[in-house]
Amino acid sequence: MSEDEPRSGAPGPLHGVRVLDLTRVVMGPLATQVLADQGADVILVEAKGGDTNRVMGPGPHPQLSGIALNLLRNKRSIDLDLKSDDGMAVLRSLVATCDVVVSTMRPQVLTRLGLDYDSLREIKPDLVYCQAQGFPLAGERSEEPAYDDIIQAASGVADMVERVFGRPALLPTIFADKVCGLVMAQAICAALFHRERTGHGQHVEVPMQQATSAFMLAEHGSGAISEPPVVAEGREATGYPRVLSPERRPHPTKDGYIHLFPYLPKHYRTLFSDGGATDADTDPRYTDMRSTLLNSDSLYRDVRALTPTRTTDEWLEYCRTHGIPATRVASLQDLVDELPLASHPHVGAYRVIPQMANFSRTPGGLRRPAPLAGEHNAEILGEVACRGEEAGECA
Repeated sequence: MSEDEPRSGAPGPLHGVRVLDLTRVVMGPLATQVLADQGADVILVEAKGGDTNRVMGPGPHPQLSGIALNLLRNKRSIDLDLKSDDGMAVLRSLVATCDVVVSTMRPQVLTRLGLDYDSLREIKPDLVYCQAQGFPLAGERSEEPAYDDIIQAASGVADMVERVFGRPALLPTIFADKVCGLVMAQAICAALFHRERTGHGQHVEVPMQQATSAFMLAEHGSGAISEPPVVAEGREATGYPRVLSPERRPHPTKDGYIHLFPYLPKHYRTLFSDGGATDADTDPRYTDMRSTLLNSDSLYRDVRALTPTRTTDEWLEYCRTHGIPATRVASLQDLVDELPLASHPHVGAYRVIPQMANFSRTPGGLRRPAPLAGEHNAEILGEVACRGEEAGECA
């Protein structure tokens, strides 16, 4: 076996890490799904009846929407009444067994329940505690409720859409929730790495508005990042011109649509020369990268005028030959149809969304199907009780 050859049945890279999941809806559960896919033992704490994601959209079971079938995979579920003394006693016992606690509750709720970082590190001093909420804890909006829609509006997404289409709107995906879920997963792993080296846990905060704004400004901060701002003629200081072009969309072909992207100046010269342009070698719009970016609108229009001359397959072959990035336009159903099937004990066959990263030595993957709410109560409670007993008595 080579050094990087996957080992059959090998656990994920987070095998041995136990995570207590106090999150709900999608953002936090996506973060813990990533951790679970990568081998962590994720214990999902739910109220009776389960989380909202269990009923988000249609599904084959009253507790298992299509969303929940993948979002809750590789996790174990225990349902607890956190308003009761017994429920809180169990939760505190669980904290003592865990490496990580993840929460998306509002700060005042965590404090009232005694689930804030300061309270829980008294139980588990080296705890990695990840807390996500709408706005930074140090700011005046820290207690305000926030969902994806609110954060999209507060982090420049609606403004970006207005600059392209003429009116503010939100992206048709829970963009902020998913960005922040991935940030949470990465930050937790970074804190675990620090703990591995030093023995110290820590508090990790992921404010949604802060994380999403940072994500947006990576390219859209543009000339406004320098002080004073640098502004191109006829443009605003913020915004990446190519991405904000209203012409940036798939191109029609003889029999459908394709998205081809002649990113480099040489791509444009090749494409337009083969399309019959007599000035392809001298057109100032693509003498260099800066020119192509500043002239995105007209270049997109010229490409769009050219693509109806061939079929989608002909264009794909042409682009492969000339090294021009291109793809057929896939529908959401196309993506679902490509997914592998697995069998769930309560619902039968379902489609498995892939992991977001592949590991050569520790592949991880699907270990257990999404549970029903409270499905693992007895198993988890037994483990908690066992922790307080001598090893021989727990066998």
